[in-house]
Amino acid sequence: MKLSNETKEVLKNFSTINTNLVIKEGSKISTMSAMKNIIANATVKEIFPKEFAIYDLNEFLAVISLFDKPELDFQDDFVVITGDNSKDKVTYWYSDPSVVTSPTKEIIMPSKEITYNFSSSTLAEVQRAASVIGAPDMVLENGKLKVTDKKNSTANNYETDVAVDENDADYKFWFKVENLKIISGTYDVEVSSKNISRFKNSNLDVEYFIALEPESTYTPNA
Repeated sequence: MKLSNETKEVLKNFSTINTNLVIKEGSKISTMSAMKNIIANATVKEIFPKEFAIYDLNEFLAVISLFDKPELDFQDDFVVITGDNSKDKVTYWYSDPSVVTSPTKEIIMPSKEITYNFSSSTLAEVQRAASVIGAPDMVLENGKLKVTDKKNSTANNYETDVAVDENDADYKFWFKVENLKIISGTYDVEVSSKNISRFKNSNLDVEYFIALEPESTYTPNA
């Protein structure tokens, strides 16, 4: 089996969420952060022939990068990775699944109160601004996205408009900027007052469920 560039991109992104990974038989890959506040799902082109666990995903990707056109042959306890020259190979042993953190059940998104389109340019601007001004928090409030420090009333902040499907309510949905560990691109975003959000990539079959911060509020207007 060869891994497509898209699948390598997904795996590299998932390694930022958790370096542990269990890949189940089939084409769906899921991961979960150690704090269990981020869950990501992707459906890839490849069909994996068996379930296996990887303890250090960054190391696994580095091993694959040793070869220009790596071929993966999945065995019961390990995967054999070879290049065009079949004389060169790496035998990479699977991890014990019991020491690997992975989602145990499928997330069902509750009823959403707010939806909006998170363009790739807005995502990049928000992440860059947060880095520049050292803002740890992002808030979605009545059609605006702002990065700031919610613990500091005089903190520098960056603000931009987003096209929100409004309803008759006042809301402040707080996120940790560090939880926006998503692949670059445009997203359809759903936000629920149950303090969970769903980011669905518009071009790749990838989605992220990201928990909101407990300070989030949603108040329907009478």
